[in-house]
Amino acid sequence: MTPEEYLEGQVLLIDKPLKWSSFQAVNKLKYLLINKVGLPKKFKIGHAGTLDPLATGLLLICTGKFTKRIAELQGQAKEYTGTFYIGATTPSYDLETEIDQTFPTDHIDETLIHETVKQFLGEIDQKPPIFSAIKKDGVRLYEHARAGESIEIESRKTTIHEFEITRIALPEVDFRVVCSKGTYIRSLAYDFGKAMNSGSHLTVLRRTKIGDYDVKNAIDITLFEEELLKK
Repeated sequence: MTPEEYLEGQVLLIDKPLKWSSFQAVNKLKYLLINKVGLPKKFKIGHAGTLDPLATGLLLICTGKFTKRIAELQGQAKEYTGTFYIGATTPSYDLETEIDQTFPTDHIDETLIHETVKQFLGEIDQKPPIFSAIKKDGVRLYEHARAGESIEIESRKTTIHEFEITRIALPEVDFRVVCSKGTYIRSLAYDFGKAMNSGSHLTVLRRTKIGDYDVKNAIDITLFEEELLKK
């Protein structure tokens, strides 16, 4: 692809690696496009929806004039797959922090799990995790959390279009979710455990779709770099 094509606008489908931030992925591509393709240093580039470092999967990176489409792409429904660990919680609702509480699971069976799913279909109220980048009083929530501050988080409306359990091997439960913009799968993990009178946290998360874009058509950043070096 020519520098002009990138500047005219592209949506690059990247399969984000584990432990990379979305910001790191954008910066890596920016570096490659400047140094290997010859784009000007101040060309426009950005991603359409953050993925946590502990998540993998589809990251849409827009270049040039297509950065104007970021808001539109962010608003599209997203599909995720992953794993809940039932019987324990963490402050971050995922593996970023250590387990802080454990809960009984003897009462949990496949029937209860499938019945509980129904509670989360449609529009729901959801509180974002305290370990998130949302700002309250001008400060990101995770900064309040790391400072040990107790803070009241307001719930938000979000929509779960589809929610299915794909594997049950307690304490692990695998899932597939299709949801609206602004849904936190970590919060869904936490609330799901609570709804079963237990606890839960997220141990695996992969974004598989954004609107009509599918991770099956995405490329790993290392492969993207290799392709550029061949030219």
